[in-house]
Amino acid sequence: ALLEQGYEVTVVDLFWYGESVFGEYCSHPRMNMVKLDIRETDALLEHMAGVDVVMHLACISNDPSFEMDPTLGKSINYDCFAGLLQGAIDRGVKRFLYASSSSIYGVKEEPDVRENAPPDPLTDYSKYKLMCEQDLLAHQDTKGMERVIIRPATVCGYAPRLRLDLVVNILAIHALVNKKIKVFGGDQLRPNIHIKDMVRAYQCLLESPGEKVDCEAFNAGYDNYTVAELAEIVKRGVGDSAIEIERVPSDDNRSYHVNSDKIREVLGFSTQFSVEDAVRDLAEAYRTGKIPDPMEDKRYRNIAMMKSLKV
Repeated sequence: ALLEQGYEVTVVDLFWYGESVFGEYCSHPRMNMVKLDIRETDALLEHMAGVDVVMHLACISNDPSFEMDPTLGKSINYDCFAGLLQGAIDRGVKRFLYASSSSIYGVKEEPDVRENAPPDPLTDYSKYKLMCEQDLLAHQDTKGMERVIIRPATVCGYAPRLRLDLVVNILAIHALVNKKIKVFGGDQLRPNIHIKDMVRAYQCLLESPGEKVDCEAFNAGYDNYTVAELAEIVKRGVGDSAIEIERVPSDDNRSYHVNSDKIREVLGFSTQFSVEDAVRDLAEAYRTGKIPDPMEDKRYRNIAMMKSLKV
């Protein structure tokens, strides 16, 4: 979307999942792809000259992936953050957008968790997300660089870089392949956001006036559903009445529910795609051969890919 609107985009990544996830954009004249570890701060900063906006999305994503190697996770998710932030300031970057996580709130009793709720991270992954937020906002001299934080819900729906280790996508692929959905517990709430809306939210924070976003944090999510409700949505979205839903007991009672009114009221951003849309997209992609070997291919699951790469 950004390339089509005339932006020049530099992607810094290790490309564990290959460059093919960018499709035709790999050869776009305004696309610059840099294979680099963000922990190599000096090398990274060489590519930041003339950059107006840094969108910091890089991390070892989610709790299980982080916990597989906590030292690796901390080195990527937190230790190199200070150098990246200072480098952006020194090179005149105008806006720094940090992708945090709605998991920083921990488990709350209130039904709608807003941005001013006291954080209570339950895992190291969430803790370091919060610490990066705090370091970003506490920095004493940013030389006018605007700072904005987004706290996304769990992303769902089809994308070329597809993850099948996220709740809606997991349920959908099991419904499509096995004709059965197993729900552990079921009463836990989970906030989700369609991948298309996630992209739209990033662009909204990229383009919104500075006075509305500077030193602000925004939740980004669709409606909060219980896992049991998500299973029913998946069954309807796949369109197969024969799919069986089995509920089994679970000791994992973590329940997350966030309110995303602020991004709508302040920036005019509203989601356009539902969880049902995400399920339909996944079903169409599976049925047209865009998700080969979904149960075994390691590229769909972060932990499996990290183990295979021996990172």
